[in-house]
Amino acid sequence: MNFKDELVRKLEGEGLWTVVTFKTPHGPGRTLRDIEEAVKDAGWRVTFRANWWTADIPYGLLRIDLRKDGREKIVLGKWILGEEYRLIRIENMDLEKGRDEFFRMVDSITSTLIHDPVIRTMREQY
Repeated sequence: MNFKDELVRKLEGEGLWTVVTFKTPHGPGRTLRDIEEAVKDAGWRVTFRANWWTADIPYGLLRIDLRKDGREKIVLGKWILGEEYRLIRIENMDLEKGRDEFFRMVDSITSTLIHDPVIRTMREQY
C-alpha cells in the first residue's frame, strides 16, 4: 500500500486527528497540494489548511481540516525532505492528544519565527 492510500485508509478510523510523519521529495507548497489532492480524491472536503516550515533544516508541518458525511478530521503532517514519498508513522489521535501534538510541533517549527505576527496570531487561536 502506498503512502497516500494508507493516509486515506487511516482517515476512516477513530479520533479527530490523523497524525502522519513522512518524507517528501517536494517543498512545502507542492507537498501540501499533493496531500490535499489525495484527501479530496477520497471524498473529503477541505475546510482549512496551513503550512509551516523552517529554512534552517528541510522539514515542516502541515495541517488540513476536513469534512465528509458529517464527520470532521484533522490531518497533521510532519514532513522532511527525502528521495520520494515514504510513510514513517501514522496514528489516529483523540482531541486532546492530537491538540497537544499540534502545539508541540508548531512550537518546534516557530521557535525561530516567533516574531512573525501571522504565526503568533494563529498560535493564539488554537
